[in-house]
Amino acid sequence: QVQLVESGGGLVQAGGSLRLSCTVSGSIVSINVMGWYRQAPGKQRELVATITSGGSTNYAASVKGRFTISRDNAKNTVYLQMNSLKPEDTGVYKCNCEGKVLLTTPRAFISWAQGTQVTVSS
Repeated sequence: QVQLVESGGGLVQAGGSLRLSCTVSGSIVSINVMGWYRQAPGKQRELVATITSGGSTNYAASVKGRFTISRDNAKNTVYLQMNSLKPEDTGVYKCNCEGKVLLTTPRAFISWAQGTQVTVSS
C-alpha cells in the first residue's frame, strides 16, 4: 500500500506565498515522477508541475517563474513553493506520484493524495 499525505494549503492574499509538501509512505521501491495538479471549481484538473527522480522539472505556463517544485528523495517528499500567488491559482491541489512498490514482487503504482485547498483572495 502507498499513502500520500499533503500539508501546507490555506488562505493567502494575492501576492503572497504558500509552500505545499507531500510525503509518500509504504513499501516503496522507487519513485519516478512526482507532481502537483490542481482543480478549480467548475474546471478540469490541470497539471501544475512535475519533477523526475533525476530532478528534471516541467511547469504549466501559467505558473512558470512563480512556482518551484522540488523533492527530497531520501524523505520521499515533494514540495511546491508558490510565490506571487494570484486569485486564479485558487483550487484543490493534489499530489501525485508514480513508482514501484514492493508487494510479493515490485509492482508499478500511481497514487494520488486527497488534496489540499489553496485559496488566494484578491
